[in-house]
Formats: sequence, structure tokens, C-alpha cells
Amino acid sequence: MEEFKLNLEYIRDFISDKELDEMENETTGILKTLEEGSGAGNDFRGWLHLPSTIETGLLNDIKSSAQVLRSGNDIVIVIGIGGSYLGAKAVISALDHQFGAFLDNRDDPPVLFAGQNLGEDYLHELFDAIGNKDCGVVVISKSGTTTEPALAFRIIRKHLEDRYGMKGASERIVAITDREKGALRNLSEHAGYRTFVIPDDTGGRFSVLTPVGLLP
Repeated sequence: MEEFKLNLEYIRDFISDKELDEMENETTGILKTLEEGSGAGNDFRGWLHLPSTIETGLLNDIKSSAQVLRSGNDIVIVIGIGGSYLGAKAVISALDHQFGAFLDNRDDPPVLFAGQNLGEDYLHELFDAIGNKDCGVVVISKSGTTTEPALAFRIIRKHLEDRYGMKGASERIVAITDREKGALRNLSEHAGYRTFVIPDDTGGRFSVLTPVGLLP
């Protein structure tokens, strides 16, 4: 964080020099605590140096998986809740065509979201939107047991398996989950899904610069 600078000049008219010094000292101390990992919650500082710490090989794998999803599907469904989908949704909303859903000549399949609520109407209308279109799925869950995404994935996975068969469905599903344990990790290994890892040291709301956000 050598590039980080704190400029307090514009608030000198509102607070005293003493308060300014205290604020600067406190902020400097906070930055030092973050860098040294000496404070509470230091096991979750993985976001601190993202994206510069992402290995080139991982980025290439993400690009490769994205290309497979892009080239073989009319729609890609991202299943997740909270930080497992909000970062990606924000970036996609910012970068996509404002009226992309109405374009016939899109270069990329639209990304739809599921698993962020328990609304039966939402899932019913999602399947209305899917229709007979070819679908790819990115399912994001560290444990695989969070209720909303687990239920959505179960329903959408059945739809894929009914349409493409077990093997065909597996080729259209990418799981982003724990490195070693959990229901989704076990299912992924059994079914042969392509997988990416949610880093142990990065919390959900900071995960947009990990595969959680980068793949969608």
C-alpha cells in the first residue's frame, strides 16, 4: 500500500490542527495494522493486495472457462447470494449495454442471477426467460449448504440434467467453492464440474477480484 496517501488539507477549515493530527495518526496506525496483520480479523486480509497477487495461470484458466460458457450457451446463470453475486452483478450492470436484453445481436450471452432469494415466482419467471435456450451455470458457495443458492442450484441442475444428461450438464456447470471441503466441493468432484477456489482469506463482500467475481 505504498501508493496510498491521505490528504486532509481540504478539511482544515472545519477541524483543529490537533484533531487533524489525531486523525492522521489513527489512520496511519490502521494502515500499519492492516499491512502487518496484527489486528482482529487478520485471517481475512486476502483482499488487501488484489488484484496484483492473482497468478497469471489462474487468470488464464478463468478466461478459458469464460470462453467455454460464452461460446456454448445462450444464457449464463450465476447462482449465489450476498457477496457471492453482488460484486459481479454491479460490474456487469455497469459495463453491459443498458438495453442489452432487447438486442438480437449480442456478442455475449446475458448473465442472469439466481439463489439470492427464496421467491418461487422469481424462479418460475427465470425459467420463463430460459425457455428452450442453452444454459451454462456458475454456482458460487463456499459450503454448498446455504439455503437459497443450494435450492436454486438443485432445481436448475435438474433442468440441465433432464435436458442434456448427466455428462452434458456437468460440462455446462462451473463451481466456485472451498478448496477441500463442503457439500459443493464433494458434489463437484463426484460430478466432474470444473471448479475454482474461494480463497480462505477473502470474505464474500471482498471477493469480486477473485474467481467469485472475475468469472461471471
